[in-house]
Amino acid sequence: MNRRQFIASAGALISSRILPVSGASRSSVIAGKADHVISIWLGGGMSQIDTFDPKRPGDPSKKQAGSYYESIPTAVEGVRVCEHLSKLAPLMDRVTVLRTVHHDVIDEHAAATNRMHTGRSISGTVTYPSLGSVIAHERGSAHEGAPPYVVIGYPNSTRGPGFLGAKSGYLYLTETGRGPAGLSHPEGLTLERQSRREGFLSTLQESQASVKDARVADYDAAITQSLRLSGPEFNRVFRLDEEKQDLRLKYGGEFGQRCLLARRLVEKGVRFVEVSHNLNFLNGAGWDVHNAGILKQHELIQELDTAMAALIEDLETRQLLEKTLIVVSSEFGRPPEFDSGGGRGHQGKTFSCVLAGGGLRHCGAHGQSDELGKAIVADAVSVPDLFATIHAAMGIDYTKNLYDGDRPVPITDGGVPVPRLFS
Repeated sequence: MNRRQFIASAGALISSRILPVSGASRSSVIAGKADHVISIWLGGGMSQIDTFDPKRPGDPSKKQAGSYYESIPTAVEGVRVCEHLSKLAPLMDRVTVLRTVHHDVIDEHAAATNRMHTGRSISGTVTYPSLGSVIAHERGSAHEGAPPYVVIGYPNSTRGPGFLGAKSGYLYLTETGRGPAGLSHPEGLTLERQSRREGFLSTLQESQASVKDARVADYDAAITQSLRLSGPEFNRVFRLDEEKQDLRLKYGGEFGQRCLLARRLVEKGVRFVEVSHNLNFLNGAGWDVHNAGILKQHELIQELDTAMAALIEDLETRQLLEKTLIVVSSEFGRPPEFDSGGGRGHQGKTFSCVLAGGGLRHCGAHGQSDELGKAIVADAVSVPDLFATIHAAMGIDYTKNLYDGDRPVPITDGGVPVPRLFS
């Protein structure tokens, strides 16, 4: 092969990796019919063998590797979960645990959190968008009066829009008792004063109309959306006291109320909601169960069990479950061995993420880890595969490119949906 032939062959190979697939290939792209995603984020690293992929019992006092709790059967034959997931167990026919998710980030929460939100490693040249921002960009809000993307929890750059810009960013709130920060009118601000302020803003925007700068246009679009969302119509969604008391009790405490609010946001037209389980941790460590943090891990699991089971049943009652994909994820899992303090370290090479609803053909569990949940035995699911599955469920073409300026960026870094969930 001469130099010219080598260059031509290399160019063809690179093009096949980064350019959109041909029209003929696009006919085989999987497209689901879900309209919304509720993403439940368990910051710290949920232990797969203590929740959705139980193994043989372990003993921290004897440093015997294994699960911390007993397991129980579920509605799906052969699929077992932790004993503290007793409310979800009868609903597992609406759920699929992906037991073989994996990535190569080791012992670093921030980098792993970024990987599980953007699907990629941190880059010095590209700021990649989060999964929520990509879905907001591709699908927009379901109703004009709603934002496309809401984060219930503290804001973080890993949740951001990256090169997609502010229009694909998120609206956030840190508690369920009030609306998003910055959108509620301050006391004493009359409608007349608000109208006058909007008039001044309009004059300023008109004076800048000749400025052809994408950043200015992006900022103006964000302001326009903020003004629309600051009115009473959208802010009513945060009035959880409008819900029946028995339903609110069914969801449980503050984390459960976040999940209830997520359902209300979906009804209002929000496309992607992330619910973060981070403000009311019961063990002082959250899901990062090193040392003594594991002693009350069961309380976290029970709280997740209560809220998620209520969310599934509530969405189903309202005929929204088939249109709403619930995703439970964490930055990584935990190893089967116990550390010197009786807790667990970090493990990214095999862990579990959970999908529910969304019109998928659920099977209780997909993929097989070894006898201790430490290595993948069958049906590995990469993070890009997980993202492609979510995009496919939402009817988004997971083979396409997004563009950072003129630079093509594959939407899922080559991910392929789990076919079993769509056949």
